[in-house]
Amino acid sequence: MRLLLVEDDKSLAATIQESLAKAGFAVDVAHDGVEAEYMGEEEPYDAIILDLGLPKRPGMEVLKNWRKKRNNVPVLILTAWDAWHERVDGFKAGADDYLGKPFHIQELIARLTALIRRSNDRPQGEMQADGLRLDEEQQSVVLASGERKKLTATEFRLLRYFMLHPDKPLSKSRLTEHVYEYDEDKDSNVIEVYVKRLRLLLGPERIETRRGQGYVFRSCL
Repeated sequence: MRLLLVEDDKSLAATIQESLAKAGFAVDVAHDGVEAEYMGEEEPYDAIILDLGLPKRPGMEVLKNWRKKRNNVPVLILTAWDAWHERVDGFKAGADDYLGKPFHIQELIARLTALIRRSNDRPQGEMQADGLRLDEEQQSVVLASGERKKLTATEFRLLRYFMLHPDKPLSKSRLTEHVYEYDEDKDSNVIEVYVKRLRLLLGPERIETRRGQGYVFRSCL
């Protein structure tokens, strides 16, 4: 999944970005409210982590502007402002979750994962499909036989996105937008390579090619 991290403290942003990347997320970073609002409107993020105390435009105003434009991307507010009425204001503005500073990175990852699953109507604790189980902590997949297969970072992001959207046609361009970061080379042909690699791991029938539509991850065989 692809995230936007909005944090004006560049040192903290770099630390969070590194931790989220290790957890299997593609992460773009914005350091001020104007840049954040633009990126949140133009790019298809699965979730946004938004600080409130931003230069150029306050985070609360950014959030309100997104919601006015019917941008319903899940937003987790990350801020040192911890008064209860500020939390209420954040939720009224359209926030989906709230985490005060300081925080543990594992809690942030857990909240993001739950937020993304809820937004995709997949609230259950584990990602499973007809004998397959995605181990998100180990970034591996467990087959019906019990055999565990380790995944590369891109394989993991791609399979997780497939499993969040089972039995739905997903175009190469959509997969590319949600698997890679903003400044990465987004050659959609590379997706074909990783789909082939997943088929070798999971079996050729698990990911179906739909001509003119893209790929379908089959939840049942």
